[in-house]
Amino acid sequence: MDPLDVLTNLEKVIPYYQAIFSADEQRVIGYEVLGRIQIENDVESLGSFFHDENIPDEYRIEVDDYILHNALKEFLSLMDSEILLFINRDANLLMLDHGESFLQALLDQQINGLKLTQIVLEITEHNFQGDTEQLYHLLTYYRTYGIKIAIDNIGKASSNLDRIGLLSPDILKIDLQPLRLTSPLQSYYDVLYSISLLARKIGATLLYEDVEVNFQLQYAWKNGGRYYQGYFLDKPKREFLQRDDSKERLKREFQTFISTEKKKLETIYKFTEQFHKRIQQFLMKYDKQDEQYELLLNQLSNELDDCCFRIYICDEDGFQQSVNIFKKDTWIVQPQYYMKNWSWRPYFLANIIKMRFEKKGFLSDVYSDIETGELIRTFSYPLNNIHYLFVDLSYEYLFEEEGLL
Repeated sequence: MDPLDVLTNLEKVIPYYQAIFSADEQRVIGYEVLGRIQIENDVESLGSFFHDENIPDEYRIEVDDYILHNALKEFLSLMDSEILLFINRDANLLMLDHGESFLQALLDQQINGLKLTQIVLEITEHNFQGDTEQLYHLLTYYRTYGIKIAIDNIGKASSNLDRIGLLSPDILKIDLQPLRLTSPLQSYYDVLYSISLLARKIGATLLYEDVEVNFQLQYAWKNGGRYYQGYFLDKPKREFLQRDDSKERLKREFQTFISTEKKKLETIYKFTEQFHKRIQQFLMKYDKQDEQYELLLNQLSNELDDCCFRIYICDEDGFQQSVNIFKKDTWIVQPQYYMKNWSWRPYFLANIIKMRFEKKGFLSDVYSDIETGELIRTFSYPLNNIHYLFVDLSYEYLFEEEGLL
C-alpha cells in the first residue's frame, strides 16, 4: 500500500477492535486497537504500513496518533472503568521523543474520564534497536501513571528473555501461530515453557494470541494462560464485542478442558500406583540385599523390558551409585556413568526429598531426554533411605499407553 494513499485518505483510517478474554471470568476484559483503512467497499489492514521501516517515521507516527485519538474517544463511550484498551506502539518510534507525545495523548483524555490504569501499552521487544536501559526507564515512568506494559509476539520471532526480564512487563503475549504447523518442533514447546517460567518469576500474566482453533485454546488454558485472543474467539470488528457475548461458549469449552485434564491426571495417578506396585513386587522377590546394584539392574531390565530404555541408581545427593543399563537393540552396560552427579538437574533434590518422606515412587512430567532427544518420562522409586532407583520410560511405550503423552 502506497503510504501517500494512507496519508491523503486519513479520514478513511479507522480503528478496529479485537476482544481479549479471561479464563477466570470467561468474558471480555479488554480490546486491542488495530488500524484499518476503508477503500471503497473493502476494509484493509494497515499492518504492513506500520511494519514497513522504509516509510518515514513521521508518516507512521501521524497515522498511529490519528487512530489512537479516535480509539480513545470510542473507548470512553463504553463507560466501563474495568475494561482495558491495548494499544500497539513501535518502541523505536516511541523513543524518538522519549514517549512524551504518546503519554500526552492519554493525559489529554483524562478530563473526559479516561483512567490510565485502563491502558495497556504493547511493544515488540525483538524489534527494538535502541538502548534497553532507556526503554526500561520510560516504561517504569509510564507505570507511575498506572499504565500496564505488554510485550508482544513472543514465540513468533527471536526474543531475548533476559531483556524481557529487565523490562518487567505486566503481560507477556505469546503467539500460537506455530502451533498450527503439522508437527511443531519440540524446541518450540520448550521455548514456551521457558517463557511461562519467566512469567511466573517476574509476576507477569500470560496472554495467548493467534488462537485460531480449539486445540490452541486448550493448549493456552493448560499452560498458564489467563488471557486469550484470536479468530477462534473473536475477529477484529469495527464495534466493541459485548463483554458477556461468549461467556456461555467459553464456559462449555473450559468444562470440556477440565474434564479431559482430570481424566488424564487420574490415568497418570493410576499408572503411578500400578508401576509402584510392579517394582515393589519385583524387589520383594529379589534376594540380594547388599548394594552391588548391577545384578539388580540386570534382572530389573528383563522385568521392565516392555517399557523402559534406561535404569540407574543414585544416592540422595545425586551421585550415581550404579552403572547405566541402557537399551539399544539389546541391553548394554554403560560403566562411564558411575559416580556422575545429577543434583544440578531441575527438581532433582526436591524429588529426592519427596520420595524420602512419602516412601513411594512417582512419575515425572514429559520432557526431552538429553541424549536421545525423545520425549520420555522417568519413574523414580526409593530403594531405601539413601538410594533411589530411576527408570526412564520410552517414547514408544508412552505413546501406546493412553494419557501418558
